[in-house]
Amino acid sequence: MNRYLKQHLLLFVFLLGGMHFAAAQVDEEFSSALDSARAKEDNRQDSVVFTAKYVRYITLDMLKQSTRTTQIDTTHVNFQYYNKQNLPWNPTINLGSYGLASRDLLFNPNKRIGFQPGFHALERYLLQSDSIQYFRARARYSELYAVGFFFNDQVFRARLAQNINPQWNIGAEYYATNTDGYYMNQAYNDRKAAVFSWYESKSLRYNMLVNAIFNNLNSPENGSVVDRNVYMQDVFQDTSSMSNMGYPVRLHGRQADRPHHKWKDNSIFLRQSYYLGRLDTLNVGTPEMEVRPTNTVAHNSSIRQRRFTFFKNEEDLEGAFPYGDFGLVEDTTTITNITNEFTYSFYLRNKGVFKNEAKLELGFENDLIWYKDSLTNTFFQNSMLKGALSYQFSDRIQLRADVNQIAVGRHAGDFLYEATADILLSEQAGRVRLGAYSQNKSPEMVFNLMNYTYHQWDHSWEKTKTQNLSFAYTNSKIGFSGKAEYFLMDKYLYFREVDNPGNDELFLRQITPEQSGNMNLLKVSVSQNFRLGRFHFDNMGVYQKTDAPNILAIPELYTWHSFYYANKLYNVMDFRLGTDVRFNTPFRSPSYAINVGQFYNDNVGIEYSTYPIVDLWFTGNIDRVNLFISYNFVNQFVYPKGYYTVRRYPMQDANLRFGVSWKFYD
Repeated sequence: MNRYLKQHLLLFVFLLGGMHFAAAQVDEEFSSALDSARAKEDNRQDSVVFTAKYVRYITLDMLKQSTRTTQIDTTHVNFQYYNKQNLPWNPTINLGSYGLASRDLLFNPNKRIGFQPGFHALERYLLQSDSIQYFRARARYSELYAVGFFFNDQVFRARLAQNINPQWNIGAEYYATNTDGYYMNQAYNDRKAAVFSWYESKSLRYNMLVNAIFNNLNSPENGSVVDRNVYMQDVFQDTSSMSNMGYPVRLHGRQADRPHHKWKDNSIFLRQSYYLGRLDTLNVGTPEMEVRPTNTVAHNSSIRQRRFTFFKNEEDLEGAFPYGDFGLVEDTTTITNITNEFTYSFYLRNKGVFKNEAKLELGFENDLIWYKDSLTNTFFQNSMLKGALSYQFSDRIQLRADVNQIAVGRHAGDFLYEATADILLSEQAGRVRLGAYSQNKSPEMVFNLMNYTYHQWDHSWEKTKTQNLSFAYTNSKIGFSGKAEYFLMDKYLYFREVDNPGNDELFLRQITPEQSGNMNLLKVSVSQNFRLGRFHFDNMGVYQKTDAPNILAIPELYTWHSFYYANKLYNVMDFRLGTDVRFNTPFRSPSYAINVGQFYNDNVGIEYSTYPIVDLWFTGNIDRVNLFISYNFVNQFVYPKGYYTVRRYPMQDANLRFGVSWKFYD
């Protein structure tokens, strides 16, 4: 195992010992509850199910509705999907290895409004403040997670949480990743950490959530493989028997001179809320207890600083960048946000009746932004008004309307208006969901302003307008779900290579923002799961039809299929053994602008051939341990020999991966 990961493991063991000392502070009432739980555990055959029941968590979104917790997930379902680039339900195109720049393969609209930096290439690897889980545990809870060991991808995570008393829980998470990649200069690493706490008063009226998040991502850039001397400029058709690491790359600086993108994203978040008026409770005295208020006031505040840096220290001898004689480059953008949000929620329902409820939510959010790059140092702010009105009729009909409007500030006029209707036809007939939204969104900062070494522009683009209608149907009885979405977009922003009909060297690889006219997109997603005895066949398909395929650069069809056998071995190990196959139709493959970290539509417009990609996998659970073994892209040994999703960047080879997770909660 990588020596750094060993050091992190020793650090976690040290912290765990500290938590043992803190546990001595648990009061007598809480210790009695723990002793009772353990006594019951000794009399039960399946201790995992029982003890996990008492380790529960809440999230920010859950607390915005009521005080309710959910049990930790102890299953091994989808445990093999450790790489966020290769999630079957949200696949990507990328530069060919874990931790490198990625972009969604399918069209996923950005529904945020207001200020956005516009850097997305490494977003999937960030630890986000609003995704933190806050625990409530009768016993000390910790988890160790590791992927890799003797393989190229080494991913480590440690988590621990401890109730100091029945009202107050503290916890921490630590992430460390080191990868080698498949070609020169693909060795990614990151270090991420979170410290968090949840306090609930004895009266059940006051709640406090607090967290501190630290992200440090270091993603190398090799400029792609130098393929001019390779047969058909395709390393997978090369007959020289050269190893991957033997192929020259366009950027070959090593150690301190290694070209890379570094993201630092650190934040502190605090939420305080108080319930006024009557409280209604469900499942009193059980772990599933829920507290539903009739009036809530809340204040959220956060400080966040993001720094995006591109570094290189070598001459561009292989044409990785636009024309320019620059050796040392260190382009940096720094963004600091201070956000305050005030909300009030009012619930109207009869006492003890939870099936019929009306809810009104009002909010005000102020966002202060400091933006700095090599030439610009500016400050601006936005003030947003928020409102929501919802009505629930029994458990069959739920109606909701949301309004978000920036009234004052740099991005005044931005809005997102959304309405949904959720209708349960019957348990057998399934559920229907109707949706619509209208969005007016300011350009992200990278489209309006760029002051980097190889790219500079200063624009004032119009706002992007999006109208959406959606229809979804779900029937769990037959394992079916489907959704049809229609998008009408105007002034959509994207990057393209500057026009260069004469193939002038001065304009090669120069990119510029561009704004489209009206565009239409129909997206239909279908999922159907079959089961015959212990055999399962899960399927997903996405159809995307647009009148602007050369702008959106997305495939018309994407499918994923998973066939597996599930059973229990000797009544000890619950396991699944299966294979996945995914496929998408050819589409215009984008290029990648290295120093600004953006995918763009080039003037060549290559459509690479696409092939089914086959993975073999095994997942299992023994007591509190989950594990997986996967052999990804196993059909490389038959056909095809390899594939591309981004111009010039070969995708990863067949690879074997192993991962394990071990939970402790007593």
